[in-house]
Amino acid sequence: MRTKSVLAAILAVAGSAVVGGMFGTSALATQDRVPEHYRVFTAALAAIQSQYAEEVESDRLVYGAINGMLQTLDPHSSFMDPRSYAQMRERQEGRYYGLGITIQAPNGDITAVRVFEGSPAHDKGIRRGDVIAEIEGQSTKGWTTEDAVAKLRGPKGTFVNIGIRRKGLEALIPMAVMRDQVSIPSLSAVFMIDDQTGYVGITDFAEHTDEDLGEALETLTKKGMKRLVLDLRSNPGGQLDQAIRITNRFVPKGSMVVYTRGRVPNSDQDYRATDTPEYTDLPMITLVNRSSASASEIVSGALQDYDRSLIIGETTFGKALVQSVYRVSGGAGLALTTARYYTPSGRLIQRPWDGTFDEYLTYTMKDQSARTHSPDQLKYTTGGRKVYSGGGIEPDERFDGPLEGFNPTRFGRSLFNRGLFASFAEQFYFEGDTRPGAKAAGFKYVTRDFDVTPAMMDDFKAFAAGRNVKIDEEAWAKDVEFIRAMIRFEIDQAIFDIATARRRLIAADPQARFALSRFPEAEKLVELSRNRSSRIGQ
Repeated sequence: MRTKSVLAAILAVAGSAVVGGMFGTSALATQDRVPEHYRVFTAALAAIQSQYAEEVESDRLVYGAINGMLQTLDPHSSFMDPRSYAQMRERQEGRYYGLGITIQAPNGDITAVRVFEGSPAHDKGIRRGDVIAEIEGQSTKGWTTEDAVAKLRGPKGTFVNIGIRRKGLEALIPMAVMRDQVSIPSLSAVFMIDDQTGYVGITDFAEHTDEDLGEALETLTKKGMKRLVLDLRSNPGGQLDQAIRITNRFVPKGSMVVYTRGRVPNSDQDYRATDTPEYTDLPMITLVNRSSASASEIVSGALQDYDRSLIIGETTFGKALVQSVYRVSGGAGLALTTARYYTPSGRLIQRPWDGTFDEYLTYTMKDQSARTHSPDQLKYTTGGRKVYSGGGIEPDERFDGPLEGFNPTRFGRSLFNRGLFASFAEQFYFEGDTRPGAKAAGFKYVTRDFDVTPAMMDDFKAFAAGRNVKIDEEAWAKDVEFIRAMIRFEIDQAIFDIATARRRLIAADPQARFALSRFPEAEKLVELSRNRSSRIGQ
């Protein structure tokens, strides 16, 4: 074993302990036993290092030990090795220099599983499902994703030569792609549903999300927006400051947006809206589901507490632990729970968990049922409406729709989770497509306003059966609208753009259709919020 590697790994542990000392004297009180625990740990590490039957990398031992330690605390405290920490920072920043694709390596093939719109890869015609078979003349067969990323990324303005293998084509498609800044979009789509209803979907909360939302709202206003659908479904969260700024666009200056309470004094913080907003009179509906978490819950909870938006969908995930992220030795990172979030009315967003976290982590896979509440969980909005604490944000009006607004059977969910709709869409092009490979034999062509025909449904059924899916005819009949909508949605994404896909899905999405019918209630909330009392947030 390398002595320097062991030392660096141990310093990562020591570094995290020093960071803990930043919280104040109450944390220091626990450190009188740190030297004793440190000796136990280093003795165990030394014994494994010298006596274990096989040579083991010390970094892996120490990183695993830290992660195991954190997993005894709560479901969200975690350790990030240098690669994971760098990826997390990249997601937060939302920008990097590269081609603009997300890759995986199934069966040893470097495969594009997502192509960001407007990126160099997108402009060159790279599609989801394409295999990057060569990079600079070298075969990538058997490479890891880390190997490929190291070759694909580089200085802005430089080129990388790749060979694309696409299903249905015998020869590789050669491409020289210029590396450029890639902005990872945090808005899924922005469009007008009708002549007065704007739509904005937010996928996560990155460093530029509020700025992007501001531009989106300006664009929609110029197009005649008189009311807004804010879609936070399946949004896992992100940066707290972005959640505060986004909420501030819809609630008055000075309003409490969220507050945190923790064990040490400086973890107690109140966060208020600091700017004068432009959209306090805009009727809103906010869509949430069981996979909306963290910052999504801060936004939806505050909008609900101030009667600024009608919340429709499912009870959200219930993740409201403040994760303070610290960089420790060797470029690794530590995400440590330091406090809990509360909505302006005093609702605890965090859902309780069991000792093994099993029930907590499988929440999104289970059917939701009506919850019972104790008297102490009752809270009130500024307009006097009842809301409840105890975990997650409960919608004002419940409508189940965990998968793109649908609530399919187990059979339909399996088709979705196995990625069969996305795989099926890879064989389609649009008529007049000039991208590389578009004229190859065996591909299917559709127009921009295509419909999913009975023949396409039959083709998909045969496609699924060919991938070892046992077709449940009864479930197929129940899920037929979901299946039809997902086929069209994935083809739209593959050959057009996400905005087109989202715009057309809204017309079929049961949850969204229900939400649009509830705008009269959302308009009543605007009047209620204008007459807000001083009950909360003051």
